[in-house]
Amino acid sequence: MSVPMSWTEAVILGLVQGLTEFLPVSSSAHLRIIGPLLPSGGDPGAAFTAITQIGTEAAVLLYFRKDIWRIAMAWLRSLRQPFGPQTPDSRMGWLIIVGTLPIALLGLLFKDAIETSLRNLYITATMLIVFALILAWADRIGQRRRTLGQLTWTHGLLFGLAQAMALIPGVSRSGGTITAGLLMGYTREAAARYSFLLAIPAVLASGFYQLYRSWGAASAPPAGPTVLATVVAFGVGYAVIVWFLKLVSTRGYMPFVLYRLALGAGVLALLAAGVLAPI
Repeated sequence: MSVPMSWTEAVILGLVQGLTEFLPVSSSAHLRIIGPLLPSGGDPGAAFTAITQIGTEAAVLLYFRKDIWRIAMAWLRSLRQPFGPQTPDSRMGWLIIVGTLPIALLGLLFKDAIETSLRNLYITATMLIVFALILAWADRIGQRRRTLGQLTWTHGLLFGLAQAMALIPGVSRSGGTITAGLLMGYTREAAARYSFLLAIPAVLASGFYQLYRSWGAASAPPAGPTVLATVVAFGVGYAVIVWFLKLVSTRGYMPFVLYRLALGAGVLALLAAGVLAPI
């Protein structure tokens, strides 16, 4: 059943979604953790999470609108000769499609588990900690020489597989793709930029699917608060994109690693104390 939600709670959850969607800290984990700590005291749910992500992806569409338009037009032109020579932009369009396949297929195969058992907070806390350590390792050993112009088909698919791991709350879509990019030798900026572009079709498809699926259902998230949270997530998310892209060009990911470790440990402590329930 849907969880009652006040307008104030909607603003809080929208702020959390906008602040964490593009950072390698897992927005779905934050919504899952914070929801039960609010007065309504419940998990906002996978549908609410997916729908509010439409807001943050709208921010991506706005920020990268020129790049997206150029890539989309080049890709459409390439359909006339799909096996002919590709421009860098048309090739990027095809690479985004290839990278989206893993999360689309795995999302459909494990839909029930994603919406139920995988939202267990013990799993969320464990993923926060484990992938913090992997991100730290990748940022330390990554050679950071490759640019997006050197993205191969194999690497595009590996990026997609990394993104698909974010179906488990606590992994982080941006964290997974950025980690994979660093391990494959891409610069921090290239890995982050491709992470933004790769997320667009997957997140929008998931959000609109959940919107269609929950429309009029008893278990649907409350319409008004969900719309408000989505709008708030859009505004905050746009500001975070600008800040994050500047940050990764000059600094590493260690602050996010430490934050993930602290958050994961904190959730485990709250579970042990009985403040949070696993499901």
